[in-house]
Amino acid sequence: MSETEVEAPVETTEAVVEEEQTEAVVEEEQTEAVVETKEQPETKKEGPEKWGIAHIYSSYNNTIIHMTDLTGGETVAISSGGNHVNADRYESSPFAAMKAANAVVESTRTKGFTGFHIRVRAVGGVGSRVPGPGAQAAIRALARGGFKIGRIDDVTPIPHDTTRKKGGKRGRRV
Repeated sequence: MSETEVEAPVETTEAVVEEEQTEAVVEEEQTEAVVETKEQPETKKEGPEKWGIAHIYSSYNNTIIHMTDLTGGETVAISSGGNHVNADRYESSPFAAMKAANAVVESTRTKGFTGFHIRVRAVGGVGSRVPGPGAQAAIRALARGGFKIGRIDDVTPIPHDTTRKKGGKRGRRV
């Protein structure tokens, strides 16, 4: 009887030790899984930065967003307000400019660009020197696209003297 009494506690201790070891292994696996999920959001694409220029031409009739590389010679993406609305009177609206900017952002993102400079242009010359209603909406939509924004410049052509308005010497006769 003394042998069975001694063996019974030994078997139970071995079972307890095995359970503790399996629990420890399970805990280690869980902590590793937690560590892996924390690392994934923190890692970002650490490639070379690729910058471009967003040319925004905004008049009272349309808004055109033209994305190029830094030299300005290679077109990356282009879209206008008229591509995204049905009626002519809505081409210059902020909504159309926002849709055009979102289309340009999606196309630019697939080509690996990380940031851009913005160049806003109005009609200029004898026309309006103030950008149309779509310019602010386009800039805002581009900023929400997740890119870095460098400089925002106004490149409206303004004559140093005056250019002659259309209509001739006696003006427009109605």
